[in-house]
Amino acid sequence: MQQTQPGVEAGNSTDEPSVRVSDSGGIRVVTIVRPQKRNAIDRPTALALAAAFDAFDADDSLSVAVLTGAGGYFSAGADLGSVSRGEFPVLEGRGFGGITRRPPVKPVIAAVEGYAYAGGFELALACDLIVAGSNALFALPEAKRGLIAAGGGLLRLPDRIPYHLAMELALLGEPITATRLAELGLVNRLAEPGGALDAALELAGKIQLSGPVATRTAKRIIAESRYAMTELRFADQENIVAPLRSGAEAREGALAFVERRDPAWVTAAREARS
Repeated sequence: MQQTQPGVEAGNSTDEPSVRVSDSGGIRVVTIVRPQKRNAIDRPTALALAAAFDAFDADDSLSVAVLTGAGGYFSAGADLGSVSRGEFPVLEGRGFGGITRRPPVKPVIAAVEGYAYAGGFELALACDLIVAGSNALFALPEAKRGLIAAGGGLLRLPDRIPYHLAMELALLGEPITATRLAELGLVNRLAEPGGALDAALELAGKIQLSGPVATRTAKRIIAESRYAMTELRFADQENIVAPLRSGAEAREGALAFVERRDPAWVTAAREARS
């Protein structure tokens, strides 16, 4: 594949691109490249992802995209180091990573290896199909850090798997395997470990056999008919989550993660009351 759109790449701590874009035969591959952070998303990376998918939607030569991560990880979610400094990878009107609230217009496949945790899981849920290595793990562990899965996880997951299992994932924050999610119908294809991207590209090639306008229109009809109230739900959720995001509990959870200790919830509660 030939790399394109260098202007959408964002730097990471090593001054290397944190988002890499390559196109081949009408398929765009967008790769999160922060393996030293398990592809956790900071704000520059969110901006780069949004730009990459805007360019994808605007290019008539491209009909389907694959979102994946480098180094054997999909994404561990938000970069809690940056979150602890008050820097959030959430873009106005677009959501976490620049796509969870307003996904691309054209079809997107998530190719998941390793961890798809927190916002990483939500990025996968914002895609239209999910291909995963059989040993991949998914989780919404935000509650363990005093945070809320506000990137669509709490909105989309109950629509796609049984209610009580969605509630368990949200409240316990424990991981679930790709194999189990395939049984539940959330994962479209299982691949051998390390083979998710190849399997996703094969699936993308099959999508290309259909008319690009037809596939784009089919996606629109399915998305708008099933989630006609999605934008309203995101807006309502934001009213609930906004005070919590900047609250003492969220700060304590993020700091505890960075400092590798258990959160002191009682101390955070006292701070919130003072």
